Amino acid sequence: MHNLPNCPECNSEYTYEDGLLYICPECGNEWTAEPEEESKESKLTRDANGNVLTDGDTITIVKDLKVKGGSSPLKMGTKVKNIRIVEEVDGHDLEGKVDGVGVLYIKSKFVKKL
Repeated sequence: MHNLPNCPECNSEYTYEDGLLYICPECGNEWTAEPEEESKESKLTRDANGNVLTDGDTITIVKDLKVKGGSSPLKMGTKVKNIRIVEEVDGHDLEGKVDGVGVLYIKSKFVKKL
């Protein structure tokens, strides 16, 4: 048997090597065999459309989101002002202020940059 890692996208065990890449035949994901040395500063946070987000940006919500402890969800199109990119807190990598709600943590995959 071979000791190849499972696919990081779909967790398939049927990965194979092709040169310096690992490839998953089930989902088509490709990743490097060598772990990449990325500093946390060089890791970019991107929105749902792939745009790079920076501190101070204004974004909008792209789908209705439930708010923990809140009585009503955040509706699609709600503006979030003055975001900050933070260390991940339960998968949430953005912090921003929503009028009438306050400061919230949001996942970047549910927002788009204005």
